[in-house]
Amino acid sequence: MARYETVIGLEVHAQLRTASKIFCSCSTAFGDDPNANVCAVCSGMPGVLPVLNAKVVEFAAKMGLAVDCRVNLTSVFARKNYFYPDLPKGYQISQFEQPICEHGHVDIVVDGNPKRVGITRIHMEEDAGKNIHSAAENASFVDLNRTGVPLIEIVSEPDMRSPEEAVAYLKALRSILVYLGICDGNLEEGSFRCDANVSIRPVGQEAFGTRAELKNMNSFRHVHKAIEYEVSRQIALVEDGEKVVQETRLYDASKGTTHSMRGKEEAHDYRYFPDPDLAPVVITEAQLAQWRTELPELPEARKARFMEQYGLPEYDAALLIAEREVADFYEAAAAAWNEPKKLSNWMMGEFLRELNQTGASVADCKMTPASFARLVRLVEEGSISAKSGKDLFQELFQQGGDPEALVKAKGLAQISDSGALEGVVDAIIAANPKETEAYRGGKTKLLAFFVGQVMRQTKGQANPAVVNELLTRKLSS
Repeated sequence: MARYETVIGLEVHAQLRTASKIFCSCSTAFGDDPNANVCAVCSGMPGVLPVLNAKVVEFAAKMGLAVDCRVNLTSVFARKNYFYPDLPKGYQISQFEQPICEHGHVDIVVDGNPKRVGITRIHMEEDAGKNIHSAAENASFVDLNRTGVPLIEIVSEPDMRSPEEAVAYLKALRSILVYLGICDGNLEEGSFRCDANVSIRPVGQEAFGTRAELKNMNSFRHVHKAIEYEVSRQIALVEDGEKVVQETRLYDASKGTTHSMRGKEEAHDYRYFPDPDLAPVVITEAQLAQWRTELPELPEARKARFMEQYGLPEYDAALLIAEREVADFYEAAAAAWNEPKKLSNWMMGEFLRELNQTGASVADCKMTPASFARLVRLVEEGSISAKSGKDLFQELFQQGGDPEALVKAKGLAQISDSGALEGVVDAIIAANPKETEAYRGGKTKLLAFFVGQVMRQTKGQANPAVVNELLTRKLSS
């Protein structure tokens, strides 16, 4: 039995999908030349005044509504003071005592066990710039393009007890953000990133242990590995009679380890105070009611509907709704052919495999949902073999086209007429008397040999089920 319990809280930063920054009109486009999207406001020139982007307030409030937070009708921006080269003003505009959203939750399921993870708060803030270190030039550079890009920070309660729960929570959170259309959820580009506060305590103890904050995790796999390593590191320290130090640690993906970056700051270290250049944010009840009506069907509700409407198992439904574009594609295919489970099998198999192996997105798929449905129907009704269907799937995914026309052009139509196959089967049996005698003597595994011969003779176009039925009947007579 485990002697220690893991305690995990996550701080998630989600970059909002606005065209301009939070306090100025500079572009938020990713990948532009360094310092191309910078003005006097986001570069912190003296005397300039920030002007709040109203879309940021709307997006933050919608996220709060989606996770059952209380959305505060009045919230206040504060200055978070610290000095770093990528922070030109010497402070970050954030929220502290009066955030826009508080006290929500996200429901997750891990290994079949449901769990509710509390959300302490959601607040709006501006992003910092990016430091670029060049070993070749022995110099460091600062790119301020990201400075002032709007973020919401979503702070969880310390409710998670394993790396698996932390990853499930992150995936659920990302899915909600993407469904809302307020964040693209790209971990590699940093538009969805998290810091993990990790501690351990003896099983049964109520007081929390000393926590370490983990940074530099840009994939779900890295989050899992970093937390896993950090838990084992802290247990080893305690077992050796040492103390865990409160600090910020960086995850090294190449080594799978964490290492100390700096001592962990507390809130008072940042000397928060209300920003004198920004008025309190005031939301009306009418605005809140309007935003509530604009919320889309969210992932958990869609999963429940997929199970009810399409009769899918929970596993299928959870996999299909994880990405909004995948769920949309599936629904359009199901509207074209009412065989939801057969379509689900192909979506979870060929479709998701193609996305995962190639790194493609649904937007890259040249095949329409209706064409996908017709392809699956051709296989399921025996018009083409499963192998031919999988080969055609890749071609259709990458190039598009008409499944029936491709089948005809490539001569892939499956022979399902038993009358057409009977002569081939008779010829194969006659050509292999020794194997026929052995089969009839009890070596029934030789059926696979005969099936292979028929498939070779018909260049793979014979319907395997029909071939099996013919061979079994004729070899047994």
